[in-house]
Amino acid sequence: MDVHLIDGTYELFRHFYALPSRQDADGEEVGAIVGVIASVISMLEGGVTHVGVATDHVVESFRNKMYEGYKVGEGMDPDLWRQFHPLEDALRALGVVVWPMVDQEADDALAAAADRAVRDDRVRRVVICTPDKDLAQCVRGDSIVQLDRRRGVTRDAQGVREKFGVPPESIPDYLGLTGDTADGFPGIPRWGAKSAGTILDRYGHIESIPKSETEWDVAVRGASSLAASLRDNFTDALLFRDLATLRTDAAVFGSVDDLRWRRPMPQFSNLCEHYGTPELASRATRLAAAITD
Repeated sequence: MDVHLIDGTYELFRHFYALPSRQDADGEEVGAIVGVIASVISMLEGGVTHVGVATDHVVESFRNKMYEGYKVGEGMDPDLWRQFHPLEDALRALGVVVWPMVDQEADDALAAAADRAVRDDRVRRVVICTPDKDLAQCVRGDSIVQLDRRRGVTRDAQGVREKFGVPPESIPDYLGLTGDTADGFPGIPRWGAKSAGTILDRYGHIESIPKSETEWDVAVRGASSLAASLRDNFTDALLFRDLATLRTDAAVFGSVDDLRWRRPMPQFSNLCEHYGTPELASRATRLAAAITD
């Protein structure tokens, strides 16, 4: 079997900004929710059988205690924020497993689920559905891959190396040096994607990089200033790497069998009526009727 793990928060953002506004029977904005639900149903219609969705039930996480500048929910469009929790309810009504994260983040849940699923001998491949570069660290050979559904791009370990210049296990170090503006930490001055990729492809991890550029056995422009910056900001580099490192201890599922989609819940039909999308309920019902095992 293949297991598909979906970044629900990313999907909600993507559909919120890509689709026109839509109100439910109470006048509440539900356009992004409807978009995500329709997208998941399309995946099921395309043959996906085992699926789990991770969401950020709250925006802040344990990482906000580690670094003051880490991302917060301030400035988020209220119409988008009000769809966070109803999305979780809608996915459950569809019959999909949902992990709403509070202390940890959706990315941590995806990392934990991928790590657990790949251990099952019945699993051929785990597909993490998100373009978020953080999740590239979870890729393993071709058994755990990352899928950017919007662009139709799938990356295995070789694809990660081609994209970032480093193997998956060095992605946290890469982000520790270059930063991640989406998550609110800046990285180390003077270090960019090319320099970080070149150095980490040779040395693997931040603490393995020689302190003096005279000891580097790869050529990189501005080596002297890069080495000086790393020496001056070494503690920050390790902190940023820690922020970028996904945790795999979230409680996600007991068995991959728990992720098998079988049918929508009885309330899904009423929910679709409330959203003005009865066709989604019909599609889910037809899918369930076609399942024979």
